Amino acid sequence: MTRILTYIFLIIGLISCGLTFDKNEKVKSGEIEISWLDSVTGDFSFTKNWDYPESVYKNEFGQLSCDGLCPTEIDRMKDVNGKIYKDSLNAFYQLVDTTHQFHSIQSDAWAYEWAGTNFVTAIRKNVDTTICYTHDNVATHSFLILTITKDKCIPTIELNSVISSVGKKIYTCKTGRIEIDKNFWEKGILKANFNFVFDHTENPNEPMYWKGKIYANIDNK
Repeated sequence: MTRILTYIFLIIGLISCGLTFDKNEKVKSGEIEISWLDSVTGDFSFTKNWDYPESVYKNEFGQLSCDGLCPTEIDRMKDVNGKIYKDSLNAFYQLVDTTHQFHSIQSDAWAYEWAGTNFVTAIRKNVDTTICYTHDNVATHSFLILTITKDKCIPTIELNSVISSVGKKIYTCKTGRIEIDKNFWEKGILKANFNFVFDHTENPNEPMYWKGKIYANIDNK
């Protein structure tokens, strides 16, 4: 009987050690464990806001026009004052995207060359991994990238500087949290609250962070 009890305690001890080992290995440096919730709460009304694609604007003649990164073909469709010729309107709007783009992120951040962003793209790479990344614009050159794999999220900030010699640099996550609505996830929608702090290698005393909300359809690769 004593021998049986010894074996039982030994097995329990091994299982306990195994469970402890798995738990310690589950979340590594730079990773955040996802909190899967039945319902992620908060104000997601920002999804009702929209913008035209960048470079699209309403000119003085009340027409939607394009200035900046635009198809070169449209130059001959406008007069010297920038008014689009009436007989060129249909052709113009076949070349220029003027659809309403609804916001998919609301966030606040301290990062280099960051002046705000309203859009993210979420792509399911395979059955286990989904990538979500913010969009840049004229003033914002830092991207938030979330790699979601099973129950882990790996947040990084990628800086693609256009005003310094730094060029491209990656900042890893030190700590934080992310809550994802599992019911929306199963429907192919990423609905999340997040708050991350990153390793600011240039100045550790200056917190580098990114926090906010995401609501975006998940596209399949």
